[in-house]
Amino acid sequence: MRAALQFGMFAPVPHVTVGSREMTRAVAGAAAPLAAGAVDPAYRLARDVLAAADRVGFDLVLFAERHLGTDLEAWMLAGAATGFTNRIRLLVAVHPGLWHPQLIAKMTASLDRMAKGRAAINLVTGWNVGEARMYGGDVMLEDDDRYVRAEEFVQVLQGMWHERPFSFNGRFYSIDSAELMLRPASPTPPEIYTASRSPAGLDMVARCADWWFLSFDKNATTTEAMMESIANSIAGMRERAARQGRQVRIAFNPFVALGASKEAALAEAARLLTPDEPDADLRKMVSRVGPSMRAGCVGTPAEVRAQLERYHAMGIELVLLQYVPTVENAELIGAELIAPLRGR
Repeated sequence: MRAALQFGMFAPVPHVTVGSREMTRAVAGAAAPLAAGAVDPAYRLARDVLAAADRVGFDLVLFAERHLGTDLEAWMLAGAATGFTNRIRLLVAVHPGLWHPQLIAKMTASLDRMAKGRAAINLVTGWNVGEARMYGGDVMLEDDDRYVRAEEFVQVLQGMWHERPFSFNGRFYSIDSAELMLRPASPTPPEIYTASRSPAGLDMVARCADWWFLSFDKNATTTEAMMESIANSIAGMRERAARQGRQVRIAFNPFVALGASKEAALAEAARLLTPDEPDADLRKMVSRVGPSMRAGCVGTPAEVRAQLERYHAMGIELVLLQYVPTVENAELIGAELIAPLRGR
């Protein structure tokens, strides 16, 4: 029997959020101290929305990482989320060019134990050269060795979680009898999620990832053309993984907007594509989310449910929804998409 479709979302942080007045205010005030006794408005938004998402049945939240920006630090936010969520998986972004895998092994084990086995890793090979250099790392943007490094990073994580002491001698990491005295919460280690488009990156995914955020033709002008591109991507990954004797589960990031009519939902989506935003990061986010709005998930609840079922039938097991982060929207998605598609 095919497993039920899983639902995820991004934790609200500036570089992955559109349409939020609260986030706009948080960005505007990020460079100044807070008033005495006040909490950061971006944290308050994340806390309220994620608590609602947890309550209505979302399965996963991705804490994206941006150092060169006003975003709250991803690991700090994920750790805080253990205090106001109970079931949603906590997927935290990691850039191998900025972190040592031994430290991430310890941090993940800590988060997993705090969250009762809900931690997962989003492996990001990266693209932001300026950010990486400013914060003491690199992304090797034009070099396929970054995928070798990412794969070794995963090998070190898994070795640290399972062996004590652990030694490793690779091209990028050399470890002699490292001790991790804190194990993850359960015998099954935290899962590895990642995204890649290049041939070398796709081979890395096939060898070491549990989940792949699929790539598609971002120049596709229609939903049907996008779905054809997605089907080809899924087939390609299945073939690559089979050559490794593995299976990789498939995730997709559509933008969702619900309305009383398709026209009303499209009008809301169009508003997001033409924002009066002074912040450069938010404008960039709008340009990035544009292609995912062509995924066919803007419309009435019935129309969006039907489209999600088509994706599920294609082999997509998780949809990481992009939507305007409000408590009301999280509850609406729970009532109109998650509950009906799970037969509740």
